[in-house]
Amino acid sequence: MTHTDKKALEILALKARMGAIIGTFNAKSGHPGGSLSAADVFTYLYFKEMNIDPSNPSWEDRDRFVLSKGHCCPSLYAVLALKGYFDWSELEKLRHVGAMLQGHPDMKGTPGIDMSSGSLGQGVSAACGMALAAKMDHKDYRVYTVLGDGECEEGEVWEAAMFAGHKNLSNLTVIVDCNGLQIDGTTEEVGGVEPLDTKFESFGFDTVKIDGHDFDQLEGAFSKARASEKPFAILMKTVKGKGVSFMEGQVSWHGKATNAEEYKEAMAELEGKLRDLEG
Repeated sequence: MTHTDKKALEILALKARMGAIIGTFNAKSGHPGGSLSAADVFTYLYFKEMNIDPSNPSWEDRDRFVLSKGHCCPSLYAVLALKGYFDWSELEKLRHVGAMLQGHPDMKGTPGIDMSSGSLGQGVSAACGMALAAKMDHKDYRVYTVLGDGECEEGEVWEAAMFAGHKNLSNLTVIVDCNGLQIDGTTEEVGGVEPLDTKFESFGFDTVKIDGHDFDQLEGAFSKARASEKPFAILMKTVKGKGVSFMEGQVSWHGKATNAEEYKEAMAELEGKLRDLEG
């Protein structure tokens, strides 16, 4: 990846983080912590990896994306707005009655959303179905899904992994946002989900562990996924609340919005980083 490409992605990811803060602040609710930890991979998927067309969201041959950890949609919405699926101003209406953007992704109401999600664990199964459909229809599109490490405590994740391995869904990439925190505490304390790599490998996946905030490592991981002849799992080490210093690594920011003072502080920090990058 060139320096210019990497800088462009970093700028977009910062804007996505700003969008997540704008949305949750205006909603007075939502999930900023996990939205911020996943902002980089959302940015990479929509601006570098996936074959998509914002002017034709229902294009039959597009790559598909399922946000299995659906509560972390604020930064995904921001990325979709940056990509041109809808206007940025929609973020300010997040979770409002009648608004396009709700607290979990809605495929019927939001351009660019391929699957409604929110019940944790189910998104991987939906992604498996899409990947199998591509195989059956002899289509070349790929399917991507992002889930949380806490979500991996759900049994359906592993039923889906077994299915993916059995059907050899080599067009499926599962991305786990390993920020180490969930609503009740650390994943280690609550569910002990590790070692995730050997778990996925036992179901027939190839796997790689990366820093989920490093665009060079993201590029390398997705390159390996495309080259693999098996379903592929990318296990990203991330920081919950990444980009806003008072949120980073704090489980308390799993599911609450900023107040007016916190909003100003968060936006000032992100805007400062943006000026530094753009300058």
